[in-house]
Amino acid sequence: MLSARSLFQEIIDDDRAFQLFCSIAASGEAQGGWENGRIAALVPESMRALAPRITRHGTDEDKHGRIFNGLLRRRGLDPVPVPSETDYTMLLERRGIGLTHAKLGRDEPLTERDILVYLSHSRVTEQRAADQMDMLVGFFGEHPEVGNAIRIISRDEENHLAYCHEELLGLAAAGHGRAIQRVLRESALAEIEVYRDVSLAVMGHMGRLLRWPRPKSAALAAGVRGMYAYERFGGWHRMVRLAMPELRGALDGPPTPAPAF
Repeated sequence: MLSARSLFQEIIDDDRAFQLFCSIAASGEAQGGWENGRIAALVPESMRALAPRITRHGTDEDKHGRIFNGLLRRRGLDPVPVPSETDYTMLLERRGIGLTHAKLGRDEPLTERDILVYLSHSRVTEQRAADQMDMLVGFFGEHPEVGNAIRIISRDEENHLAYCHEELLGLAAAGHGRAIQRVLRESALAEIEVYRDVSLAVMGHMGRLLRWPRPKSAALAAGVRGMYAYERFGGWHRMVRLAMPELRGALDGPPTPAPAF
């Protein structure tokens, strides 16, 4: 029987599949850490109060990258190159979502509009990350090898999502509501397409590594496309709603360490 739990169990149990999975995850987190670090350095003077939280966001992402690399080291594995078709962050950038690496690489202050775009983009992508990690906690939160890592990352992703909600609601109250909703909608519709394409690419690579039979690969691809159809029809709305989180100031204070990794 095909299920998300059984698929992830296959990946965890196979060194080459696990190596690719952790390498893809570590690369994405490292990119996120760099992006947030640059945004914190370039945030406009009128929004300098946000800089410590943006820095904390980036520090958490860097930590997640170290955690995934630490999981590889525990098995005596090295990271492998990430196939370009599985690079979620760069594929989103090519779709015009978020702030480009070219912009962040220049030493020019960002605008308030740039920060609005960053927070809106993050609200969408952090929803995906939080949902995925919540699912993995349910499946493998007590797993002896990966459980602690999954729980740490899941808590951080919940905090990141709460931070995006709180900051965007503050900007909406200051008169940016329409612009925020427009950017959220554009980001969500692009994200669900990129997520579909990346999921199909990852499943293709995993299928070859794990030698899945053709009917199994076809069924999994159909499932990915079915999820996209659901999200395109209306499921994407969950990624653009804003609500004040129960936890306020989720990224205030120092980051939580992960000394085991």
